[in-house]
Amino acid sequence: MGILVIDDDIAVCTSLRLLLKQARYEVHTSPTPGEALQWLRHNTPDLILMDMNYSIETTGREGLELLQKVRIFHPLVPIILITGWASISLAVEGIKKGASDFVSKPWDNEALLQSVKSNIQWAKISHESTLSTRKELDQHYQLIGIVGEHEALMEVLSVSVRIAPSQATVLITGESGTGKELIAEAIHLNSKRKNQPFIRVNLGGISESVFESEMFGHKKGAFTDAFSDRMGRFQMAEGGTIFLDEIAELSMFTQVKLLRVLQEHTFDVLGESKSIKADVRVICATNRDLVEMVRAGTFREDLYYRINLIHIHVPCLRQRVTDIPLLAMSFIQQTCNSNQLPLKQLTKEAISYLKKQPFPGNIRELKNLMERCALMSNELVIGEDDLARYTENISVTANSEKKPGLATLDQVEKDTILKTMELYKGNVSRVARALGLSRGALYRRLDKHQIPYEH
Repeated sequence: MGILVIDDDIAVCTSLRLLLKQARYEVHTSPTPGEALQWLRHNTPDLILMDMNYSIETTGREGLELLQKVRIFHPLVPIILITGWASISLAVEGIKKGASDFVSKPWDNEALLQSVKSNIQWAKISHESTLSTRKELDQHYQLIGIVGEHEALMEVLSVSVRIAPSQATVLITGESGTGKELIAEAIHLNSKRKNQPFIRVNLGGISESVFESEMFGHKKGAFTDAFSDRMGRFQMAEGGTIFLDEIAELSMFTQVKLLRVLQEHTFDVLGESKSIKADVRVICATNRDLVEMVRAGTFREDLYYRINLIHIHVPCLRQRVTDIPLLAMSFIQQTCNSNQLPLKQLTKEAISYLKKQPFPGNIRELKNLMERCALMSNELVIGEDDLARYTENISVTANSEKKPGLATLDQVEKDTILKTMELYKGNVSRVARALGLSRGALYRRLDKHQIPYEH
């Protein structure tokens, strides 16, 4: 049925009609809430674009009332609200009541069309049936590095590849170590942007003082230490995808800067007078509860709704225990191949042991444990005793409660070097190559851990 535009400003209706028709959408316009509701009683559009104000008061109450009535007739049709920048809080309230997105006046034509396209695509995708097996997904999509076939993971993968062709922003949540970056990369690799850059940014590692320079770039002389031009991350990602990890670590100041890019699809290079258009898909990730942060006032509500058009929650390892053997063997195989070692296997008892572990560090913790066992075990079979040997109880609370955890990094490093030295009979060159180190770097570690070697 196309798109319904509801606005009492004839100029707005005419402008939107021309823009949407040029983009090959069918368009119907209604100047009043009453006329719109009458039309909606007999028709189901693909999307609704609606103004928030229909009176002199400009409170937006009429728009919110209309939104709630429209949702009664059409609970699943995406609705994009049109509002002034000064009324963003009103748009956020509208999203809470069922709207899908919002654009501010005066709108950017490309940004509005992108929002329209993304919301229509997502509405269709969310009602499609999911592929039932991992084999089917692997036959049709690129899912590099993602191991497992548990139902919880399958749902994540199915949604990820279905939303990949859209331009919608995506929020990926989940505990640390669950593989959020791999999901983001899978979305990119199965999108129309797959041949363009995929830029990873750890926002937790960027301080507020250098945020604009890092993200948007700067020109030579823009500030005291700007000795040359610098390209920002958004420029690097042009035409492709930018993955913003640890989005919850942004300060309120930097949140405003990011919101502007998402809202207007433009950014300013420090020292440059002209704004730059951003053709970049944004995928964000966090292991924190953004809803709680919004309630606490530490994360902007408007930014939350802007990045959360599509939400994907990655299950923790405890929720997909049946995938642990597949993941464990995959990590062992990778480690053995990269270090030119014979392939090692896990005993049934070892697999049972792994399934019982809490793995608070999720897949990352399992990976570290498997790498350690593959490198340090002299046998071709890894048993329960081997796993237990490289896991130790550490005191983590004042009352001396014992909780399972991994050995310190220094101890792991020393043990790994000792075992590799033993494996290659003290041949420093072969040990360095097996550990992925230069001879100089290995010598420094040998001296650090007071491990004897032949000069």
